[in-house]
Amino acid sequence: MHSDAANFQLNSHLTTLASIHKIHHTLHRLNLAEDVGQDSHPSACCSKAMPPRKKRRPSAGDDMSAKKSRQDSVFRKHETSQIREEEMFSSKRCLEWFYEYAGCDDVVGPEGMEKFCEDIGVEPENVVMLVLAWKLDAQSMGYFTLQEWLRGMGSLQCDSTERLRNSLDYLRSVLNDSTSFKLIYRYAFDFHSTTRLNSFEQIQKSHLDLNTAKCMLGLLLGKTWPLFPVFNQFLEQSKYKVINKDQWCNVLEFSRTINLDLSNYDEDGAWPVLLDEFVEWYKERQMS
Repeated sequence: MHSDAANFQLNSHLTTLASIHKIHHTLHRLNLAEDVGQDSHPSACCSKAMPPRKKRRPSAGDDMSAKKSRQDSVFRKHETSQIREEEMFSSKRCLEWFYEYAGCDDVVGPEGMEKFCEDIGVEPENVVMLVLAWKLDAQSMGYFTLQEWLRGMGSLQCDSTERLRNSLDYLRSVLNDSTSFKLIYRYAFDFHSTTRLNSFEQIQKSHLDLNTAKCMLGLLLGKTWPLFPVFNQFLEQSKYKVINKDQWCNVLEFSRTINLDLSNYDEDGAWPVLLDEFVEWYKERQMS
């Protein structure tokens, strides 16, 4: 009996010790986990205790880079503004340009015109000069007044030699438009039949002398009217010394509407006698 009671008491102590050991082991694991959690997630109070980060002061290199960037921006704005200003037509530049060629009477005369043609690279006899005179609505051959210059160059947006050079192709292309060509053709007669006497006077004749008429017809129709060489020969052997405006205008109409073999020419039509005689002369040549 005494032995059994002792064994029971010993077993109870062992069981109690085992339980205590298990509880201690569990608590130890929990403590380790809590320590790890605290290290991984610092509390708000800890973060408040951390000193604030100081702002980095810009270095000398940063200052220079920022300054250069501002200067580049200002330069680009100035450059853009300058380009826009240069692209715009300037009446002041146009006036200064005019006085490079004009005399004291505010007129570009023969000498100034010669220099002007040299500067723009065009011969005075070139048809483009006739188109330019038409654009300026110049009244006398070989002269540009200040008013004509400012009005015409303004419409072309030309205020310098360079700009006019760049517009020469456009002026030539105007001749390709049939309506504009007809206006220029009619203008050519008035332009070449007007003589400037002085700054205030000019006279306009009702005709062109034959040599002037032949030169102008060659300039305007020589490259587009296949019958012009024959017509020119007719004029040279004819009795005519001058060409009037009605004859001048009808030559253009004739060149546009009459066939090269003259088969559709109506002798009873309202053509001037000059052209009746040309057709008769041409047919006789063809028969001989």
